[in-house]
Amino acid sequence: MKKKLTKKEMKEVLDILRELYPNAESELNFTSPFELLIATILAAQCTDVRVNKITKELYKKYKKPEDFLTLTQDELGELIRSCGFYRNKSKNILMTCEILVNKYGGKVPQTREELEELPGVGRKTANVVISNVFDKPAIAVDTHVFRVSNRIGLASSDNVMNTEKDLMRNIKKEDWSDAHHWLIFHGRRVCKARKPKCEECSLTDYCLYFNQNVKK
Repeated sequence: MKKKLTKKEMKEVLDILRELYPNAESELNFTSPFELLIATILAAQCTDVRVNKITKELYKKYKKPEDFLTLTQDELGELIRSCGFYRNKSKNILMTCEILVNKYGGKVPQTREELEELPGVGRKTANVVISNVFDKPAIAVDTHVFRVSNRIGLASSDNVMNTEKDLMRNIKKEDWSDAHHWLIFHGRRVCKARKPKCEECSLTDYCLYFNQNVKK
């Protein structure tokens, strides 16, 4: 059974995705690196739509690490309660804000390694931040990127880290950040987790999932 596409097929798939989603970008609302960092922490196990509703109110009063540090963990937890796992997220956010103030002068560090040292920030979150606000090529493998890339055949792995490595090998570096958004958009709009809309998909000529599991 074929496990991944050829280099030529991968290029053609990426060209189609580029054409389908030419303006794809983060769907989290933010006006600064700090706002994106906090929104991405909140987005774990939560939808961007829900996070945007929370941050729309949250960022009216709390826009900097120093602002968040005026809150107790319980107070912040109540403000972000609807995003799920709010107790753990409020704890991590306040610890992160303390580090940002004490170690980085209130600024968000610009390297993946420094970001990953912050509480609540894993590789995916770090990649989201460095690619969206610091213009560094990165592929953040969230649930959509993982599902879509492995279904189509751009990657062939059963874990997030190896999927990222596959995509970094199979996609030109200058396209990493854009491709990350193309795959997310396709996953949210067409290649859904439980009921992929294969009948609406422009990639069925290539997609391994479709040709091995759906096509009659």
